[in-house]
Amino acid sequence: MPTPMHHPEQRLRIRELTDADAETLLAFEIENREWFESHIEAREPGFYSPQGVSDHIQDYLSRFSTGTWHPFVIEDANARIVGRANLKHIHTPPNAAEVGYRIARDAGGQGLATRALEHLIEQARERWGLTQLIAYVYQENVGSAKVLDRCGFTLAAENENPTGSARRFVRSL
Repeated sequence: MPTPMHHPEQRLRIRELTDADAETLLAFEIENREWFESHIEAREPGFYSPQGVSDHIQDYLSRFSTGTWHPFVIEDANARIVGRANLKHIHTPPNAAEVGYRIARDAGGQGLATRALEHLIEQARERWGLTQLIAYVYQENVGSAKVLDRCGFTLAAENENPTGSARRFVRSL
């Protein structure tokens, strides 16, 4: 089980993404668009529509069914999506996957990213039998780098182009 949060009064649930999440996922993504785009690569403008999010969910669920992706959402006590967490590119390279997560701006600083990453580590180990996780974080995204460090990831060799490029972190399982 994931370790309890520092704020137990905030009942959170991490569960797999489903078709039924389209409306709440769209609201989450629109509400946090500017915040996310200040930390990670921007999505295509067409994503921010009911059809765009539905197509996105179908793509992720299709990848889940083929065993290359494992998408999760993080809900608060009111079933509002406050974050997302994914295992991506599972088994590419062999026995490894990339982790990704995004937490709502108004839910930051409450340990959600750490809890989401702990959940991904557990799923990678227990469900997928992976031996390594990889994460890419932009230099400016200090908060995410701290979360990775807290969860046992270490910085791999720096990329050739350090100006604004992502740094690679790895964790053995």
